[in-house]
Amino acid sequence: MDERTRYEAVSSRDERFDGVFFFAVVTTGIYCRPSCPAVTPRRANVRFYPTAAAAQAGGFRACRRCRPDAVPGSAEWNVRADVVGRAMRLIGDGVVDREGVPGLAGRLGYSARQVQRQLNAELGAGPVALARAQRSHTARVLLQTTGLPVTEIAFAAGFASVRQFNDTIRRIYARTPSALRAEAGTGLGGGRGEGLRAGIPLRLAHRGPYATGAVFDLLGEQAVARVEELAGEPGRRTYRRTLRLPYGTGIAAVDEASPGPWLEARIHLTDLRDLTTAVQRLRRLFDLDADPYAVDEALAADPRLAPLVAARPGLRSPGAADPEEEAVRALAGRERAEELVERYGKVLDVPCGALTHVFPEPGVLAGAAAEPALRTLATALADGELRLDAGADREEAARTLATLPGVDGPTAALIRMRALGDPDVDPYGTPGAERWRPWRSYAVRHLETAARGAALRAEGGHPQISAPTQAPATSRQANSSTSTA
Repeated sequence: MDERTRYEAVSSRDERFDGVFFFAVVTTGIYCRPSCPAVTPRRANVRFYPTAAAAQAGGFRACRRCRPDAVPGSAEWNVRADVVGRAMRLIGDGVVDREGVPGLAGRLGYSARQVQRQLNAELGAGPVALARAQRSHTARVLLQTTGLPVTEIAFAAGFASVRQFNDTIRRIYARTPSALRAEAGTGLGGGRGEGLRAGIPLRLAHRGPYATGAVFDLLGEQAVARVEELAGEPGRRTYRRTLRLPYGTGIAAVDEASPGPWLEARIHLTDLRDLTTAVQRLRRLFDLDADPYAVDEALAADPRLAPLVAARPGLRSPGAADPEEEAVRALAGRERAEELVERYGKVLDVPCGALTHVFPEPGVLAGAAAEPALRTLATALADGELRLDAGADREEAARTLATLPGVDGPTAALIRMRALGDPDVDPYGTPGAERWRPWRSYAVRHLETAARGAALRAEGGHPQISAPTQAPATSRQANSSTSTA
């Protein structure tokens, strides 16, 4: 987009571009999302930025009306496979907070100077500024949704000191942390134990329509006992699962029903420093940073897919909350995965209902699994030969998978689709799939969902069909204080 078309999007308050870019007004010192309901400023007073961090680096603070820091993540960074896209996914996963810029650069295979230069050139901000913007948003969520002490929130959000935390919050939001908390009007004032027991309520924002039912159907059909569960009546179900995180474990619950363009969620963590990472992994699992407008427009041009797109606008291609777990499950199958959990999974310190375990780590399976193919895959994951994290190179991962005995083409493609979040994968070799590029993963999901619906109508029940065995036949704004990008 050039500046003229960006200004047109701002003038029409087009919510499709929320998160794609941000605009700032020099006369007010405020930056906004394109759909901000405020009076459209004069063109001469507007500046455009590719990220919230870039606007903040330019000296602008977040708008209090449209909360530009809480929009869905950019679909561009979500699907790009180059170093900038990979870096953005790693920063979202909290790598800079845990490992610093050198750790980020090491994962990408570049020098810290090269990473700094490329991010500044494309995004207008370096890795430190991008991570700081994310920490600020995490802090605001904790301030306004929990009763945790401000000092604990500072460190839980990833800040190095309380002073740094206070200074950053004042600069980005033009209020003190205490004022941000008071503005929420929740009256929260409990201690650390209360906040952890209650969990952290979140609204996981997405852009455009979202075919929630089809996504929950898929997750429920593939759920592994003790690690995942789907409960409730269709339309009002809750998906729950355990999480293995850098500092501890967690349990996430996501509701199917939602009154707005978000998914209601609640996350229980043993260590609050894992909040940012947990949120980003849920976003990848539910594919919340996709651009449904671009996907639906492209797929609807095909006569075969047009009625499917019309029936389920905004259908997503779910990713994975734990890429290594997803790879093992793709190879082992659901029943064997449940056996692995029962035998080798880590038992939660405090089980929650039917959720009792965390999926076993690759290092454990590498020395214990009976099947040679499974041991080989687990070993490759454990020693870093195969990387499936948020910043992994998809082509390099595909080449490594092709060398592993027992991992055939369809299995490797499923791993690439789910674990790596690749939007352009057809695991089944569907005839004519080339014309669906670059959204073949979404086309496959449409065909699977249609086949599932046909089976449901034919059998009069809810068929248990998983992706590996069922090949296809051939906004409103989320500007609540608890929304998170």
